[in-house]
Amino acid sequence: MSVSKYESVVTVTPAPVEHVYRVLSHLSNLEKVRHLIPEDKVQELEIEDDAIRVKVDGLGQKITIRIIDRAENDFLKFGLDNMPLEMNFWIQMKPATNSGTKLRLTLHADIPMMFKMMLDKRIQEGINQAAQMLSQFPYSQWL
Repeated sequence: MSVSKYESVVTVTPAPVEHVYRVLSHLSNLEKVRHLIPEDKVQELEIEDDAIRVKVDGLGQKITIRIIDRAENDFLKFGLDNMPLEMNFWIQMKPATNSGTKLRLTLHADIPMMFKMMLDKRIQEGINQAAQMLSQFPYSQWL
């Protein structure tokens, strides 16, 4: 297996980097968007400040997403447990203007070569969608 790196497009949110970091660094803030998560895809969602446990349709087991490293107003690094593949991801934040923030997601995944070609496009599309979604959160309203 070889580790593959996927980077999202850079998106911009109109909130200052301090607001974005404050919201994203506390996973309990996901309670504010719980109603947007499709129940047919995600079950048994448990949200804590530094971790999320969830049963995802198709995996059959609960996975854990947890914050494993952080640098204030710069990045958050997440580890994933109970996944069929070894992976982790980062959310990078950089000031775009006085009141905006650039966001980029980076995913490292240990994908077997025989699956890599099948998954590459789907993973890239998924990480770009996640970056777009993160750029649309009303960060300043959630403080």
